[in-house]
Amino acid sequence: MSDSFSQIASSLVSTARSFHSRGWLLGTSGNLSAVVNRDPLHLAMSASGVDKGELTETQIVLIDEQARMVNNHSGKPSDESPLHVKIVRELGVGSVLHTHSIWNTLLSELYASDGGVIIEGYEMLKGLRGVTTHQHREWLPIIENSQDMLALAEQVGDTLNEHKQSHGFLLRNHGLYSWGNNLAEAKRHIEILEFLLETLGRKLTIERNS
Repeated sequence: MSDSFSQIASSLVSTARSFHSRGWLLGTSGNLSAVVNRDPLHLAMSASGVDKGELTETQIVLIDEQARMVNNHSGKPSDESPLHVKIVRELGVGSVLHTHSIWNTLLSELYASDGGVIIEGYEMLKGLRGVTTHQHREWLPIIENSQDMLALAEQVGDTLNEHKQSHGFLLRNHGLYSWGNNLAEAKRHIEILEFLLETLGRKLTIERNS
């Protein structure tokens, strides 16, 4: 296995454990990936069914653009691998991260009928790539969840093409997806969006109880 794969695997493990400690990847939920090669496309990705709080480098698999295993590994690629591949191919990004926090799950249901969540007016928005003012209006589309991952990947592709300025999307009653040009940027985007979603959720709770 290449040095670049080993380095990326180590970084994915560190990110997974960080997210687990914040309650965003409890149990076996969520998945993380990063590009190892562009041509042919290879992604390093957390294997299916592994505890993200105890993730190790040996539980990072290498998949191709058909979400098939490339390395000789006993693990199984995540069922959501096609979504990661679709995002990488559509946007040309270097990393895709998927979290299952309480707030992103609740808000994905609360705003499902609106088709997405609007977040604006917060200074933290400036942590998103290309955003230079708190007056930015971030739209996080909400996509209906499905167990048909190939069909869901096509829906994700359509959504990405329709909302090119969005930095992420929500799967209804499932969780948040975000990405970046590299793993560090993807991690930052998740942290920013999770902060903003929790802020929005807590604000709604206060308003309804006042």
